[in-house]
Amino acid sequence: MTDVEAPLPIHRRVECGNVTLAVYAWPSPQADADPVILIHGYPDSAQVWRETAERLAQHRPVFAYDVRGTGASSAPKALRDYRLEVLSEDLLTIIQAVSPRRPVHLVGHDWGSIQTWESVCSPRFEGRIKSFTSISGPCLDHVGHWMRAGLLSADPRRWGKVLGQLAHSWYIGVFQLPVIAPAAWRLAVGRHWPRVLERLEGMAEAPRTATQTRDGVNGIQLYRANMRRRLLAPQRRTTEVPVQLITPRYDPFVTEALLDSLSDWVPNVRRVPVYAGHWLPLTRPDFIVNAVETFIAGDAV
Repeated sequence: MTDVEAPLPIHRRVECGNVTLAVYAWPSPQADADPVILIHGYPDSAQVWRETAERLAQHRPVFAYDVRGTGASSAPKALRDYRLEVLSEDLLTIIQAVSPRRPVHLVGHDWGSIQTWESVCSPRFEGRIKSFTSISGPCLDHVGHWMRAGLLSADPRRWGKVLGQLAHSWYIGVFQLPVIAPAAWRLAVGRHWPRVLERLEGMAEAPRTATQTRDGVNGIQLYRANMRRRLLAPQRRTTEVPVQLITPRYDPFVTEALLDSLSDWVPNVRRVPVYAGHWLPLTRPDFIVNAVETFIAGDAV
C-alpha cells in the first residue's frame, strides 16, 4: 500500500465568500518574474502539482490552492456554490491576494482548466491574466456549441465525433446521481484510487493523500452544478488571452475533437500534443514546465 503523501505546507488562508481556501507558495530566485497560479482538477487537490511547482519555481514564483471542497480548503453545502461563476470569484480573490500588482500566468488541469476558462473569457479579468495553459479541460460552453453543431450537421463524421466523446464521458452521467456516486467514493473508490491511477497511467506507484475520499465526494458537485446547464444552454465565450492547449494523445476522458472549432472563440491559441495519458502533472511534470516556459517566452510575452 502506498504511504500517505505528506501535505504541502500552507502559505496562507484566503476567505472567499462562504469558504476558506488553502493557498500554497513556492518562492523563486526569479522573484521579479510574473507568477504562475496552478489550478488542479478532479479528484485531486493542490498536491498533484507538487513536482511541477518545484520545477516551475526555478523560473518564477508559483502558487496553487485547494479548490473549494478539496484538500485543506473548506466545503460549501449548497450545490449552487460549486457553479463556475463562483469558482471564478475564488480565482479572482486568489489573484488579488497573491499578485495584486502583477498579471499572472494560469495553468489548469482537468476541472482546474474547465473552471479557469470561465475567468479567461470574462472581461472582469482583463489585464490580470497574461497567459493560460489548458491541460485536458475544455470550456463547457465551447463544448456545448461544438456538440450542437455536430449533431445538427449533415456530416455523419461529425456525429461520430460527438458520440465518441460521449462514450469517453460515460462517468458524467453516473455523477448526476446524487447518492450512488458519493457512496461509491466513500465505500471503495477513495481507498483504491492510487491503484486506479496506476492502471490508467501506467505508473509504478501513484501518490495517496489523506483527503482523497473527501476530495472525490465533494468534487462530484462540480459535475452536478455545471454540466447540464452549460452543455444544454451554452453561452458565447471569447478571449484575447493567449491560450496554450496541451493535448495528451492517450487521454481516456477528453478527445482532441473537442478542440476542433476552438479558434472561432480564441484567436490566439496553439496546440502542443504529447503522447501521454490524462494525469500529466503526475507523469510528465517536466513536459508541463518546458511547455509553459516556452509559451511564456514566446506568444505570451
